[in-house]
Amino acid sequence: MITNQIIASSIDELSSITKKSLLVFESGGRKIAGGEKSPDKKHIESFISSEADSQTVGNWRLFKVYDDEEALYVVATEGTDEDSYTVGRIAVSQLQALITAYKEKMDRDGFFQNLLLDNLLMVDIINRAKKLKIEALCPRVVYLVNIKNDTDGIAAKLLKEMFTKATGDAVTNVDGDTLVLVKNIQDGDSVMEADELEEIANQIVSMIGTEGMLSARVAYGSVAADLQSVSRSYKEAKVALDVGSIFYADKNVTAYTKLGIGRLIYQLPENLCHMFIDEVLGDEMPAELDEETIATLDKFFENNLNVSETSRQLFVHRNTLVYRIDKVQRAIGLDLRNFDDALTFKIAMMVQRYLEYKEKNQ
Repeated sequence: MITNQIIASSIDELSSITKKSLLVFESGGRKIAGGEKSPDKKHIESFISSEADSQTVGNWRLFKVYDDEEALYVVATEGTDEDSYTVGRIAVSQLQALITAYKEKMDRDGFFQNLLLDNLLMVDIINRAKKLKIEALCPRVVYLVNIKNDTDGIAAKLLKEMFTKATGDAVTNVDGDTLVLVKNIQDGDSVMEADELEEIANQIVSMIGTEGMLSARVAYGSVAADLQSVSRSYKEAKVALDVGSIFYADKNVTAYTKLGIGRLIYQLPENLCHMFIDEVLGDEMPAELDEETIATLDKFFENNLNVSETSRQLFVHRNTLVYRIDKVQRAIGLDLRNFDDALTFKIAMMVQRYLEYKEKNQ
């Protein structure tokens, strides 16, 4: 139901413009907008129970505001002249437009929420989309925007300003910290390319950071060719958000199609992960693999096992880097200058991070 605050604000603005006293009552007779002066409550109750759509009571004109043939509100205008009648009809029209817009918004939000959660049959999707004037065959991508400590809902407001119904987009909420953007990616006959989809995610992070002063992580799924496939894109975006937070914590944007080996590890059974870690690292993490050593090795992998470039970027002597690599080799028997051994170790570190994440979130 539309809030009383919205009704009061709308009526007060119209009253200020027309210089006419306007009041609004609920169907039970309680006044929710307008000044202190008003018709008697018993006249309002009598009017509600009557068959008339409008009525003159003393120096007041009364009008009913309907929703699906049910009288929800009564508008009262002071005066019985033609101007008072016209202002009353305008107020009724404005309230009915607000009710319709609010219902459409709620229906649209509810539709997309149920669509994302796979709560609709195909026939329901088609019928409800047609009723809500939502294009069924338009390609879309689901973006998840994760924001912490946004108690004022700033991020949601910014997203709704940036992505509107007019462009075929929808912004909704499925859980507390994560907003969902269902993005229409078709403009005329052209469909956005992969780099454009990533640019949208970067724009969201930038906008929320600069205008909302909030930190955001954005993940998105693959392209859904029609409405029925939107739930798949949503599930992929959820996986991308989780995988990104585990393996790519330094990145604010994660695409499902670019998760690489992280997605494979994420889908492995925990018992297999434990077995692999035991085989590579043993029962306990070797003491030689401290934070400094792991950070050094991460940079080594980023530079494609290039000792000289890694030592330059870390501002350490080449021999110091070689010593750290040799220390790992003595501890676990893997020579990280060898591609196969480096790959085994890299996967082991990712599996270890995954197990730590699972333990933390159990």
